[in-house]
Amino acid sequence: MLAATVRVTRNVDLAEECVQEAYAGALAAWPADGVPANPIGWLTTTARRRAIDAIRRHEVYLAKLALLSRPDEHEPEPAEPDPGPECVVPDERLRLIFLCCHPALAPDAQPALTLRLVCGLTTREIAHAFLVPEPTMAARLTRAKKKISAARIPFRIPPADELAGRLGAVLGVIHLLFTTGHTAPVGTALVRAGLTDQALHLARTLRDLMPGEREVRGLLALLLVTDARRATRVDAHGRLVRLEQQDRSRWDRAAIAEAHDLIVDAIGGVRPGRYVLQAAIAALYAQAPAFEQTDWPQIVTLYDHLLRVWPSPVAALNRTVALARVDGPGAALLEIGRLEHDGRLAGYRYLPAIKADLLQRLGRIPEAGVACRQALDLTANETEREFLTGRLAELDLP
Repeated sequence: MLAATVRVTRNVDLAEECVQEAYAGALAAWPADGVPANPIGWLTTTARRRAIDAIRRHEVYLAKLALLSRPDEHEPEPAEPDPGPECVVPDERLRLIFLCCHPALAPDAQPALTLRLVCGLTTREIAHAFLVPEPTMAARLTRAKKKISAARIPFRIPPADELAGRLGAVLGVIHLLFTTGHTAPVGTALVRAGLTDQALHLARTLRDLMPGEREVRGLLALLLVTDARRATRVDAHGRLVRLEQQDRSRWDRAAIAEAHDLIVDAIGGVRPGRYVLQAAIAALYAQAPAFEQTDWPQIVTLYDHLLRVWPSPVAALNRTVALARVDGPGAALLEIGRLEHDGRLAGYRYLPAIKADLLQRLGRIPEAGVACRQALDLTANETEREFLTGRLAELDLP
């Protein structure tokens, strides 16, 4: 709805306002008139009509204002033509993602704005995903919207020869969307299936749009193999289940097999990129017959390749999990110390959570309790909080 309305308004704030008014109109009309046969169509049409009315009112205002001023002072900006059915990007949401990833916007604003506009995440949820305070994220979103207006960034789909230049940002946004749904940063449920399903749909659409891009296939493979465990990540009571305790017979083997084919197709011939390597790591976890039979040395090797391509502290933290299985928890704890000193993961709940596990395995129970409490303080998802509270109880601290 928002993507379709933006194409009419060429203004993000006005489009959001029109969509909100459409919902308000539905709340007023539907109880009396009944829900229409096509609710989404009704809402989208209503939002677009409100947008057209707002634009016409503005044009009348400018025409009258021109009588009181020089004619060229308030000349309206020409509207962008509707891209029509021949548009390069076939999915409305994917179109809006490409729009939000315009190179004139700051790199850190592009994914944040997309999560806000395309996915409807709250400012608080986006702030959690980016490990920044909520006021900081609110200011970032406001600056991005102002930049769109001030720079007159056109609301048009980039031509085919410009798509590749925005691909990195678009891949990052889809991956972040999936991650936010895979483990919700706030709320009671661990998974927000609507977000993960939307990310998978967008990844498939992007693969169809750019079939020659290896990183696109890598991203789709990563999402498929990660989502394959969805049904086993919580038990019947909604409690988090650790990877080693999950029932592998319930994993989606068709998704794992599809991911495997994508990885094999993408990894050969050239130096693999970030998403292909991440998918290969996730596939090794998923393809192991049992947790104890996981190929930990190969996972560490793949992480070493990944860190050369994508030197992310999150990747370095994830590597410590496999490193502890190869060289022991002590070696992994040394890496944790380096990451703590680095400081970029300050506020990232999984760093103290992994540290607590390593300390517990080393028998350093009081220190494990401190780290577990730190993780608990940083966690806003209720399922994860319940899990961490249970771990604290298991430590049986005085």
